[in-house]
Amino acid sequence: MQMREWLLPEYDLEMQYTRRHLERVPENRFQWRPHEKSMPLGRLAGFLAQIPSWSNDVLEQDSFDVAPATPSPRARELTSRQEVLELFDQNVAKGRTAIERATDEHMKTPWSLLAGGRALFTQPRYLVLRLFFLNHLVHHRAQLGVYLRLNGIAVPAVYNDSADEKGGIFMEPAHSPH
Repeated sequence: MQMREWLLPEYDLEMQYTRRHLERVPENRFQWRPHEKSMPLGRLAGFLAQIPSWSNDVLEQDSFDVAPATPSPRARELTSRQEVLELFDQNVAKGRTAIERATDEHMKTPWSLLAGGRALFTQPRYLVLRLFFLNHLVHHRAQLGVYLRLNGIAVPAVYNDSADEKGGIFMEPAHSPH
């Protein structure tokens, strides 16, 4: 079995879970934050919409510098749930395509996260996809779940029941045979 064959079902499920959270982001609470040190809800939602693009970065570049000598312009702040969902869907589709094309040989080649040209870490791409990308997405999705809860919004069931919903997509097939 190719690495992409075991990675894609997990990718698909995590993207479904994340989209269900993003669908509940309240339009009128984009500037809300639970604490002065926390990012605003809208920025968190926009960050979650951006994270799926990282799979492209990991598979199509040899490194990414979080503090380059010439900083990139800051991404436009998203101002509506629709913008968040459109960016998320676009990045999910591109990320899935990048994973579909990846060979095992390429997945085993090194990728580095840099800061000012200095390597913070270098790992095989498949490991970076699991740890730096998918686990990071899950971490911030859980953070969004807390934001939803604190705003009185039902938190979606993910792997199993939430306090608000029964089930979870984990129990359903990722793709219908029909």
